[in-house]
Amino acid sequence: EAMRDITGWGSVVTIVFLTAAAVIYLALSGRRRVAVFVLAAVGGGEAVSTVLKLFYHRPRPDLVPHGMEVFTASFPSGHAMMSAIAYLTLATLLARVERRRRVKALLLVLGIAMTVLVGISRVYLGVHWPSDVLAGWCVGAAWAALCWFVALQLQRRGEVEDPDPTPASTGPGQIKGTTAAG
Repeated sequence: EAMRDITGWGSVVTIVFLTAAAVIYLALSGRRRVAVFVLAAVGGGEAVSTVLKLFYHRPRPDLVPHGMEVFTASFPSGHAMMSAIAYLTLATLLARVERRRRVKALLLVLGIAMTVLVGISRVYLGVHWPSDVLAGWCVGAAWAALCWFVALQLQRRGEVEDPDPTPASTGPGQIKGTTAAG
């Protein structure tokens, strides 16, 4: 039952909910262009996943009874791919706007851990071959890396918001370029 819960982290409903929550957070915190970028990155990844499944149309494993019902093709694992796309993209983009290094590290570790656990759950439940999950992880991680690179380029051109200053350049109660004394 725990594996079915974990596999749910890669479901469309969960991915849409968490992406919407991140987009709303970014928009409310004044990072509207980053919010639009996150929405486009995850939405574009979902489109890529759908096209790949339709193209390959690989049947599901039939070695063991499935631990849950499945309705789509097996290759690549949509859950593994979308968890990599959503969680790695969200983790990297949110880490870029976070000031504290420990929080940045936490975001990245959580994104990676959730992605790995979703993939493992898909094999455990017997609904994917390991190669389906590996392909999903690879394509999803590549998409997340591409999105991170595009965001970096847009940021350099001033088309998306700059990340907050790092803790090394700004301390508590300081504005960048000033000291506490004034």
